[in-house]
Amino acid sequence: MELRQLEYFVAVAEEANFTRAAERVRISQSGISAQIRALEREVGASLIDRSSRVASLTVAGKAALEHARAALASAESVQRSVDEVNLLVRGRLDVGMVTACTVTPLFDALAAFHHAHPGVEVSLAEGNSDVLIQRVLAGTLDVALVGTASDPPAELESFVLIREGLAVCVPPGHPLASRREVTVAEVCEHPVVCLPVGTGIRAVFDETCSRAGVDAHIALAASAPAAVADLAARGMGVGVLSRSMSADFSDRLEAVPISDVAVDAVLALVWSPNPSAAVRALTRLVSENV
Repeated sequence: MELRQLEYFVAVAEEANFTRAAERVRISQSGISAQIRALEREVGASLIDRSSRVASLTVAGKAALEHARAALASAESVQRSVDEVNLLVRGRLDVGMVTACTVTPLFDALAAFHHAHPGVEVSLAEGNSDVLIQRVLAGTLDVALVGTASDPPAELESFVLIREGLAVCVPPGHPLASRREVTVAEVCEHPVVCLPVGTGIRAVFDETCSRAGVDAHIALAASAPAAVADLAARGMGVGVLSRSMSADFSDRLEAVPISDVAVDAVLALVWSPNPSAAVRALTRLVSENV
């Protein structure tokens, strides 16, 4: 008994017609008929009633159908498992991350993945979160580290690494530097240096301004947190970053929490449903390194 015979039998059973079944499995009608007759000889029973124009199942055929489907599904699972192992031996993993990422769990996970699966080629692309999310949805990235306002997109699988508020970063001596916290309205009394539209931090800040009914004067938008900090340190405006980002620049800036942030700033790993073995391996390593 061969798997292709079971495939042909299931096709005839589902199409109820030899011609349509032959077209479905891309074989001639005479070929599919011959293979099913060979299957019937092997099992010792007629499976298809050929007495009318409609190909219907005999009692034996009905009993065999679900077992044939199960056998084909098992064979497909075996092939899928082998394919996934092969991908971990010599496949490719396309990873995206927010520009100027400094989150060590991702780097630690990538290093561990490389040591465990040296034959897998890993590519790394930087970009704004909105672009990275669209690339994951389109299938041009396997997984991406992105910033979002509140929760990651529901249509993607995700693992949240950080959920936090925002802070305003100002040099010592600035009017806000001695405050324990500030409102977004107080922040917007000054020119603002922030990350660009399309980033999670900017989305959180814009949403907070909108809900508070204030307009921010964005003096400059810089793509990297370090650039935002450098510009704020030089008096180009007050910098707005996440609280964890702002802590990286405590040597030259005071970080003051913004008290009325409307939604959380979230840093998350996102990937499509039904991920490959490589994606599952990487996401597991990230979760272990957080």
